[in-house]
Amino acid sequence: MTVKLAHDRFSEVFPKALRGKRLGAVLHPASVDASLHHTLELLREHDGSLFRLSALFGPQHGIKGHTQDNMIEWEGYLDPELKIPVYSLYGMHREPSEEMLSHIDVLFVDLQDIGARYYTFIWTLYLCMKACEKLSIPVVVLDRPNPINAIKTEGPILDLECASFVGLHSIPVRHGKTIGELAYQFQRECFPKTELHVLEMEGYKKEFWFDQTGLPWLLPSPNMPTLDTAIVYPGMCLFEATNVSEGRGTTKPFEFFGAPFIDAVELCRYLNGLHLPGVYFRENYFQPTFHKGAGQICGGAQIHVLDRDVFESFNMAVEILKFLHQRYPNDFAWKQPPYEYEYKKLPIDILLGSQTFRTDFIEK
Repeated sequence: MTVKLAHDRFSEVFPKALRGKRLGAVLHPASVDASLHHTLELLREHDGSLFRLSALFGPQHGIKGHTQDNMIEWEGYLDPELKIPVYSLYGMHREPSEEMLSHIDVLFVDLQDIGARYYTFIWTLYLCMKACEKLSIPVVVLDRPNPINAIKTEGPILDLECASFVGLHSIPVRHGKTIGELAYQFQRECFPKTELHVLEMEGYKKEFWFDQTGLPWLLPSPNMPTLDTAIVYPGMCLFEATNVSEGRGTTKPFEFFGAPFIDAVELCRYLNGLHLPGVYFRENYFQPTFHKGAGQICGGAQIHVLDRDVFESFNMAVEILKFLHQRYPNDFAWKQPPYEYEYKKLPIDILLGSQTFRTDFIEK
């Protein structure tokens, strides 16, 4: 393996000052080691020696990854085998409550991010750090690769006037950091009193794409099946804020996009004529099994990334949205609130993280 996660030396790197304490863990299905063993197995192995495992927490889509769509909440429960509480951080609470944290002395976070500001797992980390700072609870973060590399950034920096659960701090759309680096940034800029420990990787280089790490890919969320999906996501997530399908309900979410009213031939001719770097648009037709356009034939395109090093997902998506907004003024529409617990602002504005980007660059 090129990259080694902290699982391989967990008993060595787990902070000595925190040993013997009650531990809570924030996990999801992609919390695995290089051999596909779930982090919960590792925690159970060390339960009683390094710490006492006392509670589990899960982000959006659930600790088991069982909820499909955005805004589908899940409720906590008592783990039938471990006999400890499993708390939902995507329901009534997104920031762990004082009662939840009363069960633990240390919070351990192991979540696989995909490199885009909209992806809510980093904001679950942010809110956990916020809650833990208030109660002087140390936070331990297991660092993982940024799948689309930890160098390149894209898109506007979040205006805090547009803060929401898809953006709570001023970072760009494609943020160019690992989750451990984000934890350090959140500590430095937001929660300076948080006791933070990041369990570092070995052999990781910031320029790595996920398929260069030697680590196995697991779906971090139900509509993030492959690295190819993650590469287009920083731009194509914007389509969640429209009436155009972003490919949910197909085998290629975010790589497929379209709607019943779109002329696929004209669309692809126009987009390929822009000569956007590193990408080709292939005429495509699909019938989503659920979500937008379910049961209807949607005309659109499949995005083929030919050179990921020069490809710019965000700028590409803006060009597509500009075309659709101008070409189909009576059919294309922005989705109305609510979206990710924002009930007033347009979803497109909170995704863009700006009150003016839409009017200045897309609707202009």
